[in-house]
Amino acid sequence: MTKAQEIAFDLREQILSGDLKGGEALPSEAQMMSQYGYSRETIRAGVRALVEEGLVVTGQGQGKYVREDYPAVVWNWTTLESRSRHENAVEGQTAGDQWASAMTEDGKAPRQDITVSIVEPPTHVRECLELPEDGLAVARKRIRYVDSRPYALADSYFPQDLVAGTPLMEPRDVSAPGGILASVGLVQAKYRDEIAVRMPTRQEAELLALPAATPVAEHTRTGYDADGRPLRCMVTILPGDRHKILYEVSTD
Repeated sequence: MTKAQEIAFDLREQILSGDLKGGEALPSEAQMMSQYGYSRETIRAGVRALVEEGLVVTGQGQGKYVREDYPAVVWNWTTLESRSRHENAVEGQTAGDQWASAMTEDGKAPRQDITVSIVEPPTHVRECLELPEDGLAVARKRIRYVDSRPYALADSYFPQDLVAGTPLMEPRDVSAPGGILASVGLVQAKYRDEIAVRMPTRQEAELLALPAATPVAEHTRTGYDADGRPLRCMVTILPGDRHKILYEVSTD
């Protein structure tokens, strides 16, 4: 074991045992040089290994801190966006955005920052929506917060010709009994889900305030009407350190 590995091992043990708690600053470089008897460069190399592992993050200035754990949010995709749940919603409890409703029911405080624009969609989204090469989509992009912390990105894309002039063009939370699409005669009869696990882009890491070495799950859900026409493609980015995904699948 090298000297840097020795430092990383010792600090790692302190973090995993709880002796160094989430949000707590590491000892200064000068303190660790005195404690371990090693050079500044060796100390930095040991701490850098923990930054690369995601156990330690860099704060403002030059300080290093133990990474704070986010409380896990459970996504039950068995019922998420269930039409019956929408139709049976109780105003002020489960009406409106189902993600926000689920967070509220769990005792959390949800918030969404929403922007709406007409865009040339990403290739994957264009293919899901079966748009032509020059086809445009309405993009509703949301940063989702739980208790004031950024938790997820959720970008919904719709063929422009389907939703022009509907409330989906409004850059705010909108809702209707049975869902906005259903309220304008566009009923989603089935979904197709794709899940990919990867490292975040720089923009995703910045928007979600992700520490180093945090993977994300990219969940793409395409909704179709009864004739198989795609109505919406939603791409959700879920940081791996703050989400748990739940499915219930029938064996029939």
